[in-house]
Amino acid sequence: IMTEFTGGDVYQAEFDPKAFLEYFKFGEDTWRDDFLIFILKQYCKTFTSEPGDVKGNTLIDIGSGPNIHQLLSACESFKEIVASDYTYRNHRELEKWLKNEPGAFDWTPVVKYVCELEGNRQKEAEKEAKLRKTIKRVLKCDVHKSNPMDPIILPLADCLISSLCLEAASKDQNTYRLALKNISSLLKPGGHLVLSGDLGCSFFMVGPKRFSCLVLGEEFLREALSETGFRIQEFEVLFRDDNVIDDSSDFSGMYFILARKEEVV
Repeated sequence: IMTEFTGGDVYQAEFDPKAFLEYFKFGEDTWRDDFLIFILKQYCKTFTSEPGDVKGNTLIDIGSGPNIHQLLSACESFKEIVASDYTYRNHRELEKWLKNEPGAFDWTPVVKYVCELEGNRQKEAEKEAKLRKTIKRVLKCDVHKSNPMDPIILPLADCLISSLCLEAASKDQNTYRLALKNISSLLKPGGHLVLSGDLGCSFFMVGPKRFSCLVLGEEFLREALSETGFRIQEFEVLFRDDNVIDDSSDFSGMYFILARKEEVV
């Protein structure tokens, strides 16, 4: 079934952060756990293991959604994190967690797992406090603008992280290429891009609402990154088990990419 493209106005009106966060309930032993484990291990390796090249002062997260799992290891390697999203409801949901308000999503099982991955150097409460302290701002972001943070002009970042964002925001490959170029403008030459998301996915459900997704393959991703001036350093894929019956999305796998923005000679 073709899913009609769901643009920004649909997200603003209908994307329910609480329903989306159901995907991140950890420890229920579903395929979602497998994918979360895959991605958290990659983040841990990228941000906290040797050789430790991916570090610096500032990291910008493009399209954070209501999530913080993608930043739990990153806060060990960057002094400041800027989170961002297109929708105000996601901002609000994120702020709830940052301010430790009642009703905020409980990330504790995920935080605990990340602490274990990192060798239990700190307790969950310390990790959460560190991340809350490191996230300095939550900004409005639109990847279709040449400056996605417009009207705010940010100093160039040492690292960009983005998960499940560009493919959801792009209606075709050209739009995706352009969005990639737009976010790349926020990154220093020599800086790193940590990109992850779904392969072969045309839709995903958030509660009862169906959202469109641009079907991505490895070849297209490699090509688009290379055209935009990135050199891929890691490209990892976890394929979905065919026996899993689940109607919430038709993705075939998940990708994780670490790439470096070439210095212009």
